[in-house]
Amino acid sequence: MMIPLTRSSPFGLRNLCGALSHLGEIRSTFCSITSSKYSDMHFGNSLIPSKSNSTICPILSRRRVVSSANGITRGFRFSQCQHFHSTIYDDADVPPPYEPSEEKPATVVTKMGVDLLHDPWSNKGTAFPASERDRLRVRGLLPPAITNLDLQTRRFMEEWEKPRELIPPEDVKLGGVTTEMARRWFLLQNLQDRNETLFYKVLNDNFVEMAPIVYTPTVGWVCVNYHKLYRRPRGMYFSVEDRGQMASMVYNWPQNDVAAIVVTDGSRILGLGDLGVNGLGIPIGKLDLYCAAAGFTPNKVLPVVIDVGTNNQELRDDPFYYGLRQPRIQGYEYYELIDEFVTAVMARWPNAVLQFEDFSTNHALNLLNRYRDHHLVFNDDIQGTAATALAGLYGALRSIGLPTSAISKQRVVCVGAGSAGMGVVDMIARGMEKAGGFSADAAARNFWILNNEGLITSDRPDLPSYVKKFARNNGESNAQGVEKDGESLLEVVNRVKPTILLGLAGAGRLFTKEVITAMNKHCVDQRPIIFPMSNPTSKMECTNDEALRWTNGRVLFASGSPQPPVSLKGHTWRTSQANNMYIFPGVALGAWLGETRTISEAMLMRAAEVLPTLMTADDINENQAYPKLNNIREISAKIALEVIKEADKNGQVHGKAAVKLALGDAALMHYIKHSMYNPQYASLVHRPEAV
Repeated sequence: MMIPLTRSSPFGLRNLCGALSHLGEIRSTFCSITSSKYSDMHFGNSLIPSKSNSTICPILSRRRVVSSANGITRGFRFSQCQHFHSTIYDDADVPPPYEPSEEKPATVVTKMGVDLLHDPWSNKGTAFPASERDRLRVRGLLPPAITNLDLQTRRFMEEWEKPRELIPPEDVKLGGVTTEMARRWFLLQNLQDRNETLFYKVLNDNFVEMAPIVYTPTVGWVCVNYHKLYRRPRGMYFSVEDRGQMASMVYNWPQNDVAAIVVTDGSRILGLGDLGVNGLGIPIGKLDLYCAAAGFTPNKVLPVVIDVGTNNQELRDDPFYYGLRQPRIQGYEYYELIDEFVTAVMARWPNAVLQFEDFSTNHALNLLNRYRDHHLVFNDDIQGTAATALAGLYGALRSIGLPTSAISKQRVVCVGAGSAGMGVVDMIARGMEKAGGFSADAAARNFWILNNEGLITSDRPDLPSYVKKFARNNGESNAQGVEKDGESLLEVVNRVKPTILLGLAGAGRLFTKEVITAMNKHCVDQRPIIFPMSNPTSKMECTNDEALRWTNGRVLFASGSPQPPVSLKGHTWRTSQANNMYIFPGVALGAWLGETRTISEAMLMRAAEVLPTLMTADDINENQAYPKLNNIREISAKIALEVIKEADKNGQVHGKAAVKLALGDAALMHYIKHSMYNPQYASLVHRPEAV
């Protein structure tokens, strides 16, 4: 008996099943039919292979298979049901019998975002797949690389078998970091993970001792090893893969009132180069100083890294690296991505200070100029370092018995023509203009800039504009002799007889004994001022011990990284540190509280002028260039006050600060100090979710 079943057949499969259950003669007919008789049987548009030894019951399964001829039958494949007894078709793509699973296909969670990541039962760490990162609002709260349970297990077991192979703190590439400093960093990180109030209480009370642990130089070692030290998420991650999503991603961060954001792309971490997402250690350490030195509330600061890839092949090859394994994007694509990030964070937190940190030279100044007139933006490497250097030179002049106005009479040799070095030169030049009534061109004639090719003159091709205005005229004869492109540092020192020597090249010991003794010899009218400002310690141009011994104790010295005291001629010399923490916390605090909307060069200049006035008589007698760091919160508060007052000259102050400023300095200072976070345990109450 042949009953054709097609899409157009009025005798449908459902009706056939019902009929067969009542028609015994049809039942017996169907159960005796073999597939050989039905090799051309049509059931809709599906296809099944013909097999001569199989019995098919054409009622049970409605699964379609897709094929077309050559022994393939078009129709439904059927398997057993209660109405017929037959053999199941046994080709390879037939699934096993269905059995209900004892395990649930998904686990329901009640937490999202940061709360989910802090729940040890539901947290997958870096193994959250992309779909769950979006669905559960953890996108941006985890590093871009997606791992799995096997890799996480391998990571743990490798450390179980033996301690993870970290780059030793004493490694010569880092310098200045010891195993003991690394141990203390671990101790502080564990405390911060458990109890931030206690962490900041300890840090505030021991700031001078602990600042080198949470920031330079220890932070350099942390960044080199960050992918191996990673334990729990902190801050936010944005990447190339987040294009078009950043405006929504920022809402995954739980804090609605962010006051300060520090961001890096990891391209130039201290003097250590391209570290990719490992560079997040810098914003984290920087914001620890914001909180400790300027009283920013810890839950209102946001460290960020933007992963645009890395050119560090060693990191890309490391299975435990958490960033994108691709070269850095450049050009229009790069700036478009940074634009999207800035737009997103400024849309959600329009009053926040946005600090750019450790961007490569080819991008740093461009990014600063791109956003500085639109948002509360500054670049600490360029502007913070510059203000810190100028403030230190003012302080050094005070310590050698000269007024700060004597800056206009100094001859300055600077080694390093990158964005940070030229930012320092530009700030000092503007200080000379202000003190001496010079034009910009006249002030520029007091500088000699060198890079790895020697003295820079106007004959150099393709000089950036910020370098070109300080380039000497090749072949020019003047009071310092004949300018010659490519002159060595020693030749320049002997010819120019500088009073100030600055190091911002990040290339190690460039200030040799010959260079420093020559400078000391030529500084007849005043003591030599030497500032090797490169970080970390291994990148410094010279040490305090070297400079003091080679000048017989005459030098006025300040370094970018901390240096131990030096005993010489029965006297112990404490070393000044030209650390940006003197400047950026107070500037950021003043700009944020003053709601100034932008940070002007005048505000930074005022910060540089105020800092040396805070030096005590003891600081001056001890040949210091900066005041003691143990008063850092007082220093930050006074800088914030002066920054707000300077901003008010251009009508930039708004909100409560404007009201307090109208009442006088005392009222404004009271407002500033009472706005600063003071780590204390507050009384806590629970608010139900619906309230």
